[in-house]
Amino acid sequence: MPVDIMLAILFGAALHATWNAFVRSAPNKFMDTVLVLVGMGFWAGCLLPFAPLPDAASWPYLTASVAIHVAYFALVVITYRYAELSFAYPIMRGVAPAFSAVFAAYLLQESPSFVGWIGVFLISGGVVLLSLDALRLGSLNPRSFLFALSNAGVIVVYTLVDGVGVRLSGNAMSYIGWVFFLPVVPIFVTLLVRRRGPTARYALQHVVRGLIGGACILGSYGIALWAMTRAPIALVAALRETSVLFAMVIAALFLAEQISRWRFVSILAICAGAIAIKLS
Repeated sequence: MPVDIMLAILFGAALHATWNAFVRSAPNKFMDTVLVLVGMGFWAGCLLPFAPLPDAASWPYLTASVAIHVAYFALVVITYRYAELSFAYPIMRGVAPAFSAVFAAYLLQESPSFVGWIGVFLISGGVVLLSLDALRLGSLNPRSFLFALSNAGVIVVYTLVDGVGVRLSGNAMSYIGWVFFLPVVPIFVTLLVRRRGPTARYALQHVVRGLIGGACILGSYGIALWAMTRAPIALVAALRETSVLFAMVIAALFLAEQISRWRFVSILAICAGAIAIKLS
C-alpha cells in the first residue's frame, strides 16, 4: 500500500475518534450530538447537488440505513453519558468485527480463518480485561457496558445494510451523502419545534464545534471510500481499526482520562484482534 494512502486512512481513523471525543467531552451530550449531526448533514448537503441520485434498487437499503444510523447516534449519546471514551469506544468499534465473524460463522456457515478466530479471542479477552479493570477502579457502569455492546451490534447491522446498498446505488459518494443527510432532517425539525429557544442559543454558542465534528464524520467515511478504490479493501478496513488507539491517545491527552496498564493492554488487544479479523 502506498504511503500516502496509508497516511490518509490513519488520518480518517483519527477523525472518527475525534468526533466521538467531541461528544464525550460535551457539557450537553445530546445537544452536541445534534450539532455534530447537523454539521454532518450540512457538509453532506453541500456535496449532494454534484452527485446523481442513487439507483432505485438501493433505496430500500438507504431507508433502512437512515433508521439504523439514528439508532446508532442515539446509543452513542446514551453510552457517553455513563462511560469514558477509553472504555466505551474500544467496545463499540472493536467488538463489531468480532460480532460479524461470529454471526457469519453461525448464521451463514462462513467460518473465519484461523487468524480470524485469533482476532475474535483477542477482542473477547480485551473486552473482559477492560471490564475487569473498570470494575477494579470502581468505574464500571453496567448500563454503559450494555449500551456499548448494543451499539457494536448496530454497527454490524448498518455495515451489512450499507455494504449491499452502496453496491446497488451506482454511486458510492451519492449513497453515503444521502445516508448522512437524511437522518438530520427529522432530528433537527423535531428539536426546533419542541425546544426552539434553548436549541437556538446552544447552536449559536457551539456552531463551530458542530461543523468541525460533522466534517470529521464525513471526512472519515469519505477517506475510507476513496482509499478502498485505490488499495485492497481488507487492508483499508484493518487500518481503520487503529481509530481505537487514536481514541485512547485523545482520552489520555485531552480528556484527562486515566489509562491504567491493564486498560492499555486491553485496548491494544481489541485493536489487534479487529485488525486480525479484517486481514483474515
